[in-house]
Amino acid sequence: MSVRHAILGLLAQKPRHGYELRAAFEAVVGGEEAWEVKPAQIYTTLERLEEAGLVTCVSDLGEGAEPARRIYALAEPGRQALSEWLAEGVTPTHQRDEFFVKLIVALASGESDPAHLIQTQRGRLYQELHDLTTRREACNPQTEMAQILLLDKAIMHLEADLRWLDIAEQRLEEVRRQPLPEPELRRRGRPPKGDKGSTYPPPVPVNS
Repeated sequence: MSVRHAILGLLAQKPRHGYELRAAFEAVVGGEEAWEVKPAQIYTTLERLEEAGLVTCVSDLGEGAEPARRIYALAEPGRQALSEWLAEGVTPTHQRDEFFVKLIVALASGESDPAHLIQTQRGRLYQELHDLTTRREACNPQTEMAQILLLDKAIMHLEADLRWLDIAEQRLEEVRRQPLPEPELRRRGRPPKGDKGSTYPPPVPVNS
């Protein structure tokens, strides 16, 4: 999720200062443990949004006030940018998976047992699944349905990851027998003499 667009959305609700925006963002994403955003990131993003004309500072609580004391509001161009973001679909990033990279590196390098990596990851996921399920069961559906919805999504992703680990474990020997992905290397350096478009060797100057 784009933090800058989330800030625009929170300012569409009402004007806020940086500290309040950070607290509101963490409330939306399910707490600091789910998605931590540093105060400096909030203030830097606000400055860039203001420079781009997407937000305006409506009060600085005194001349020369620190960024944390400045109250920002959504400008009309910012409302348009928010509307465009909300109208777009979101591309998932499932292929950018750290554990998959770790597994392939273990296979390629021989520095760790891939089967052990899968076991370790499975234990980690089960612990996280237990923690999220406990948090979900503690939520009050009368007042915390948004939080329940977020936790349900996280739980379903963990369950899918656990099923994928089972599949990876079953196919591990097959993967071992196959060549691992190799890069297609491009030649570096100067092109050979005579190549079309080559400037090497340099052209001989013509006497005027």
